[in-house]
Amino acid sequence: MELPPQDSNGFVDEKCESKLYIGNLDLRITEAALIKLFSPFGKIISEDFLWHTRGPKRGEPRGFAFIEYSSKEEAKLAKEKMHGKLACGRPLVVRLASEKLMVNTANDTSKAASESRKSRLGGSSYGQLTRSDKIAAIKNKLRALEGGGESSSVKKPKQDNISFKDHIDKSFLKTS
Repeated sequence: MELPPQDSNGFVDEKCESKLYIGNLDLRITEAALIKLFSPFGKIISEDFLWHTRGPKRGEPRGFAFIEYSSKEEAKLAKEKMHGKLACGRPLVVRLASEKLMVNTANDTSKAASESRKSRLGGSSYGQLTRSDKIAAIKNKLRALEGGGESSSVKKPKQDNISFKDHIDKSFLKTS
């Protein structure tokens, strides 16, 4: 059972109950088209269409948006009717914004476990990982190598008791 989002005082965030996350948007879908698709289900009070703000994709749509209705009943109806509907050949992913938040929270806790499994399998799967996932995998691998952890399949003999961090600190002292 999922609990509704709460603020720091423990009050339920009613705004999140009437706000939808719309994902898997084709890049050809415009803000106007999105509003037109979702307006039959109730009064839209806000729409947040996300764009890339920097980098090579600057000015292009990010492929997801948020729409807020005047009531949570309207939002639930839109979710029921639009989730999985094809728009420009792609099935829309429509969730309450609060569900999206809880899905991300659950994914974050399971990422740590999957990263440790991936780092034990080797570095060949790095291509599909996000930047933070890659950093976590590298940190796990470094910890395993420094501590002679179980994830290292080949044990390398230690030359001396200097850790990686000590090596960096000593190299700084030599150049100063």
